[in-house]
Amino acid sequence: MKIMKTLLTLLSIFTFGLSMAQSTKENHYTLHIEADNFRNSKGVAQFALYNQDGTIPDEKLKKYFKKEVGEVQDGKSSVTFKNLPKGRYAVTLLHDENSNEEIDKTFFFPKEGFGLTNFDKISLSNRPDFSKASFELTGDTTKKIKLIYK
Repeated sequence: MKIMKTLLTLLSIFTFGLSMAQSTKENHYTLHIEADNFRNSKGVAQFALYNQDGTIPDEKLKKYFKKEVGEVQDGKSSVTFKNLPKGRYAVTLLHDENSNEEIDKTFFFPKEGFGLTNFDKISLSNRPDFSKASFELTGDTTKKIKLIYK
């Protein structure tokens, strides 16, 4: 009788743990980011993922939630952010041609290629911020970013 009770308890714990693991896995998504208009294959592509208002602009690349570095080959680069909970996100991309992990600038604009989700151009009247660049992640998603060179 005691063995049966112990087996039922272990089975209950195992079933509960399995359902929790499945539930957690089902509520996390993959975000794939692609860019294909790099002007050369120098340096790396710095992809930064943001999940809070007020984090963009991020001129020092320090306010991000997660960051991935992609290789630039044949004018293209891509990365995948995994295990992301449902929520609001924005992504910035820097073509870090000199691999110094900084946004090098001339006046107000980056010298190297720069882009964000939901942006085709950046100007003084169209400055990037989290609310304009963000999107709702509710499932596995692929987004493309257009690099802008000034």
